[in-house]
Amino acid sequence: MTIEVDDVSPGGSPILVHSREKDFTPAQGESHIEEISAHIERHLGPISGVFHEIISDIVHIDVHVVPATDECPYLRLVTSGMSDLPMSVPDEVDAPRHMELMVTLPADWPITQDAFEDERNYWPVRLLKTLARLPHEYDTWLGFGHTIPNGHPSEPYAPGVGFDGAIVLPPVTTPDDFGTLALEDGTTIEFMAIVPLYPEEMDLKLKKDSETLLDRFDAKNIQDVIQPGRTNVAKKRFGLF
Repeated sequence: MTIEVDDVSPGGSPILVHSREKDFTPAQGESHIEEISAHIERHLGPISGVFHEIISDIVHIDVHVVPATDECPYLRLVTSGMSDLPMSVPDEVDAPRHMELMVTLPADWPITQDAFEDERNYWPVRLLKTLARLPHEYDTWLGFGHTIPNGHPSEPYAPGVGFDGAIVLPPVTTPDDFGTLALEDGTTIEFMAIVPLYPEEMDLKLKKDSETLLDRFDAKNIQDVIQPGRTNVAKKRFGLF
């Protein structure tokens, strides 16, 4: 997939898909991987493994795996490397410059190499890595409420998957202290969750706003856990949203 990014507004304007003009730039390595790993383990639990990139463009994105525990019945996937470079946040916007992303999955989500041969299992990892690299590839930024369609026109992430876009939100199924990591060099990293959306939910958010969508999520008790087949909160009923 090739992407060209329009400026993303504080309200979360869509990111359009066209073509990339930047040349391949090898990454220089992760600057804060040890501090990020320690932060993840301190707040979410032991890391059982890391999906390492073999070839990296601009930044080196790894994905840390935190299995479900008795305290947290979900599988966590958390990036490191996205925060090595600041995002291109406009000077007039008060938003984090350094960010890492996470997805939360059911505890039994298949994450073996063999399972990843099936895109229906691998797409959350692909989504994480794509969005973690996106701001640096296209000199843009991601922040609260920003929505990103999967292509132009958008298409499902995998066969049989109803989601064709995603929204960036603060994690709600993690301890409060997980969201921010202050590094010794003065850098502050914000950890944000990626929540996939149905086409109707993306339309609702763009026509209304993030708060309207999140109110619908709250009404249906939808959090940041990826649940294929979950309720579509913007599905038309009786001809109305």
